[in-house]
Amino acid sequence: MRLDFFDLQLFLNIVDSGSLTKGAERSAISLQAASERIKKLELSYQVSLFYRHSAGVKLTLAGQCFAQHAQALIQDYHQLQQQMQGFVSGQQTEILLWCNSSAQSEYLPLLLPQYLNQNPQLRIDFKEAESTDIIHALQKGQALLGIVTDFFAATDLQTLPLFDDPLVLICPHGHALAAQAQLDLVDVIHSPFVGLMQYHSLQQSIENQAKVLGAQLQYRMRLPNFNAIAQVVADGVGIAIMPKRAALRMAQDYDFQQIELSGAWANRKLQLAAKNFAKLPLPYQHLTQFFIAHKFT
Repeated sequence: MRLDFFDLQLFLNIVDSGSLTKGAERSAISLQAASERIKKLELSYQVSLFYRHSAGVKLTLAGQCFAQHAQALIQDYHQLQQQMQGFVSGQQTEILLWCNSSAQSEYLPLLLPQYLNQNPQLRIDFKEAESTDIIHALQKGQALLGIVTDFFAATDLQTLPLFDDPLVLICPHGHALAAQAQLDLVDVIHSPFVGLMQYHSLQQSIENQAKVLGAQLQYRMRLPNFNAIAQVVADGVGIAIMPKRAALRMAQDYDFQQIELSGAWANRKLQLAAKNFAKLPLPYQHLTQFFIAHKFT
C-alpha cells in the first residue's frame, strides 16, 4: 500500500478531536470523503482503527499503534520539508568544528575543500583549542563535534579514529642534537626553543608537558605558523616541535634535521569526538561520515 500523508493527517485530526465529523472539518473535506478514506486505511491493514459510538470515536488497540507511527511519520515529513526548503532557497547551514592546531593546519585543508565543493550550502567554522578544552566543551554540551588527540581520556564521549599525528623535533644541521635518532622531551627541556604564538593549542600542549616535568620552555622566538618556524630553525636560531606531517612538508623548502620524539603524548592519533554521534544534527552526522570515509594516516 502507498501511504498518503493526507490520510495520516486526517486520521490524527480525528484522533485529536474525538470525532469523525470534526476531523473531516479540520481536514477541509466532507464527512463522506473522510469516512471513505478511513475505511480504505482499515481495509488496507485489515484492522479496525476506531470504535464508533454515539459521542464520537475511540481508538482501538490497533488504532493506538497506528496513531504513534502516524505522528512520527508526519513529524519526519515536516522536518524533511523544512530541510529540503533550505536547499531550494540557498540557505546556508553552519557547522562549528572544534579542533587542535595540527588538525586545522595539516589535515582539514586537505579534506574539506572537496566536502565544501560537494555541499555549497554548507559553511564550516573552526574553533581552535587544546584537546583537553575540546573534551570538556563536548562533555558540557558547549560543543557538538571535535577533533582531539587520543592522549587524553575522552570520558563519557564517543570517539572515532581519524589520523596518525606524531610530533617530531626539528633542529639545524650541525646542532648538538642532530645525530640523535630519538629524543624525549626531558632531553631537550632546557634548550632554546622556537615556538608558535601562545594562543596556539599545540604550543599550549607542549608547554603543559614541560610543566609535568617541572620545567618551563625558554623561547628565543614565537611565530604564527609552522612555515615561519621551519625557516628560523633552519637558520640556526633554536629547536622546535611540530607535527611530523608539517615537518615533512616544510623539509621541501628548508634545510633542517628531524628527530623522532618518544612518549605517548608525542606519538599521538587524532580522533573525532562527540557525546553521541547518532544524536548529532544531520549536517554534523553527514560530515562525520565524510571524515570516516576519507581518513588517512
